[in-house]
Amino acid sequence: MSVTTTCVKRAFKYRFHPTDAQAAELSRTFGCVRKVYNMALAARTEAWARQERVNYNQTSAMLTVWKKTEELAYLAEVSSVPLQQCLRHLQTAFTNFFGKRAKYPRFKSRKKSRKSAEYTTSGFRFRDGKLTLAKMSEPLDIVWSRPLPEGVQPSTVTVSQDSAGRWFVSMLCDDRSVRPLPASDNAVGIDVGLDHLLTLSTGEKIANPRHERRDRARLAKAQRELAKKAKGDGTNRAKARRKVAKIHARIADRRRDGLHKLTTRLVRENQTIVIEDLTVRNMVKNRSLARAISDAAWSEFRGLLEYKATWYGREVIAVDRFFPSSKLCSHCGTLQEKMPLNVRTWTCDSCGTTHDRDVNAARNLLAAGLAVTVCGAGVRPQRRTPGGQSATKQKPSRREP
Repeated sequence: MSVTTTCVKRAFKYRFHPTDAQAAELSRTFGCVRKVYNMALAARTEAWARQERVNYNQTSAMLTVWKKTEELAYLAEVSSVPLQQCLRHLQTAFTNFFGKRAKYPRFKSRKKSRKSAEYTTSGFRFRDGKLTLAKMSEPLDIVWSRPLPEGVQPSTVTVSQDSAGRWFVSMLCDDRSVRPLPASDNAVGIDVGLDHLLTLSTGEKIANPRHERRDRARLAKAQRELAKKAKGDGTNRAKARRKVAKIHARIADRRRDGLHKLTTRLVRENQTIVIEDLTVRNMVKNRSLARAISDAAWSEFRGLLEYKATWYGREVIAVDRFFPSSKLCSHCGTLQEKMPLNVRTWTCDSCGTTHDRDVNAARNLLAAGLAVTVCGAGVRPQRRTPGGQSATKQKPSRREP
């Protein structure tokens, strides 16, 4: 029996340590990419004010003219590939804007915008496990934390530097080694929270690591030191800013690592995973809970879960956010009138069953999600209907297979 393989676009990100010459070349490239992007955006904005359209081909022609001027002659000193790629990114940004999928493109800032440059196959050489970028004579000193899939060649390479001063290279590859996992009958409902990061319908509770809280004292001290430095481009302020950035990077790295391990485990163990469709950007408007919700990273958890499920032949079902999972008795279906957040256990008035609030919610989510997939029943949240339990509407995965 042959095993089905799928070809997915997969990025492999590694840290590297550039030489002084490479760091200087990449810094110049980042600056030129930002300059070209902002000039092209300004040109397109001015043309739009005149009710004219400027596309990628026209901005590419403008770039050729800019390189020939005395003022912008330095643009010809770096590789042309990242400059062309930033114009393509600008074209994509305008396409999303006109398609009402994004806001109007914004200018890049020297201090706030991400420092990155994208190279296509004509802008780098990858041989014998060594990556050499255009305009460089030596390969990058990459820390190979994991090998690339056998026989894979990167189609795009993106070099970036984060606010903590760390250098990264991301290689986009066509990975044919991704295979669907063996089919399973396991299904699980997941209720996210703050006391516990996840509560499963099996009764298991996964602790919330609270990564930001663990480093909050160090972060506050570093931020106080930064606030005392005089504003400007001074060396002391730059050192203090980088210290704050390193603490934020440490928090984000640990959070991402934990979520990757958790989502991989859930996808491997379950065929169907049912979650709640939460609007996190509205929930963080609550000032008393915003920090804790952001630290839990529910949106990132869902994103990782969805793309891994697509890769490995699993199904993620998002149940409507208005489904009363916490107030509904998973044993008899009775809907409670009220369920304040401080109530963690409660007893059903109809059947006398005592419920753990989060476990009960996870079981109700699982039942609702399975009902949708099996019979398509129930497209609206259940009202007070004791003795019966209906499903609720299903929201499809954000990432199409």
